[in-house]
Amino acid sequence: MRLAVISDIHGNLTALDAVIADLKQTTPDQVLHAGDLVASGCRPLEVLDRIRNLGWNGVLGNTDEMLWAPERITDMKARAPKLRPLLDLFLESIVPATVELIGPESLAWLQQLPKEWRIESLLITHAAPGDLWEAPMPDASDQELLGTYSDLKAGIVVYGHIHRPYVRFLPSLTVANAGSVGLPYDGDTRASYVLIDNGKPNIRRIEYDLEREVVTLLGSGYPCASWLAEILRRGRYVAP
Repeated sequence: MRLAVISDIHGNLTALDAVIADLKQTTPDQVLHAGDLVASGCRPLEVLDRIRNLGWNGVLGNTDEMLWAPERITDMKARAPKLRPLLDLFLESIVPATVELIGPESLAWLQQLPKEWRIESLLITHAAPGDLWEAPMPDASDQELLGTYSDLKAGIVVYGHIHRPYVRFLPSLTVANAGSVGLPYDGDTRASYVLIDNGKPNIRRIEYDLEREVVTLLGSGYPCASWLAEILRRGRYVAP
């Protein structure tokens, strides 16, 4: 079976459409998502409509959950005080704008997403088990990856959240990060996703019309648009 896992679209419709076009070429049997579908991009409703119309199953991400559970942001501020300015920005501007754009019916659809999805030997989760806000980085040790994911009783674990794609083959487990369709942080501005062919994950990078998305974002009235456009153009996180 050939499976594709996409993650962290963050409301970037141009990047998502480019990935959808590539999926028509790679022809997976099933496409799944690892969450963070909407916040931080100016066309969240259109992104959700694409995913729902295509029938992709998937899991809840932290920036999905924060749309109806702002206390998660408050909890994270206590855990990571250095992130307080960023988290305040989400709470005060990005969350209300995104909720307004997607509307109550789409918000309810997001609320029913599970935190894990299994198919055959594959398990998909957004970050770490039981924690939507923290996950291993690409340079994590084998011991950290096994300590985080080995108890899930899966042969392959694919997650999102960190916006940095990689694949690690361990003796008893394969761990992959799908990267980000809409907001990469690894210095490569292309969209990314994971294609799993006969149990072997590979990262695919997809060119898209980034400047078209930037122009749309800057003209949209979405909060923090200039900051988000800078991240898109650099392919790296920059502080607001």
